[in-house]
Amino acid sequence: METELTINGTQHRLDLDERTTLLDALRHHLGLTGSKKGCDHGQCGACTVMVNGQRINSCLTLVCMHDGDEVTTIEGLGQPGNLSPLQQAFVAEDGFQCGYCTPGQICSATAMLQEIANGWPSHVTDDLDSAPDLTTEEIAERMSGNLCRCSAYPNIVEAIRKAAKESV
Repeated sequence: METELTINGTQHRLDLDERTTLLDALRHHLGLTGSKKGCDHGQCGACTVMVNGQRINSCLTLVCMHDGDEVTTIEGLGQPGNLSPLQQAFVAEDGFQCGYCTPGQICSATAMLQEIANGWPSHVTDDLDSAPDLTTEEIAERMSGNLCRCSAYPNIVEAIRKAAKESV
C-alpha cells in the first residue's frame, strides 16, 4: 500500500504491506533507528514519536494510517553538534543511563512541553485557568507512558524542567 509521509521535514513515498507499523517503517525501511522497539505493546514508550505535533506510540499504529502526516523522530529534533534544548538538558542533567528509552523520553517530553504551552491540563493539574506548573507530579503524570528501566526519573524530571526554563 502506498503511503506518503513527511518525516523530519523530508517527503517519503513508501509502498509497504498494510500491516507494517509506523515503527517498523521508520526503523527497517527508512533506517531511522532512534525510536526503539521495547515492548511492542504500547506500554513502555520507547517507540514514541510525534505525528502532526502529538506524541504517539509508533508500535501501535500502522504506517498506512498516516498518509499525508508529518512525523518527527528523535533524529528530527537534533543532531550531534546541534542538539535540541531537551537533548542538551538530558546530557547536562544525566537524564539517561543505558539510553534505550531516551529517544522516546525526549520525543514525549518535547510534545509534553508543547501541550503545557497550549494550556492543556492533565489529570493532576490543579488550576484549569492557567498554564500548569512543572511540578514533579505534573511531569510524572504527563510522562507516565514512558518507562525507564534504569530508574533515571529524577534526572529526567530535572532535564525537562531545565529545558522548559531555557525555552521561556
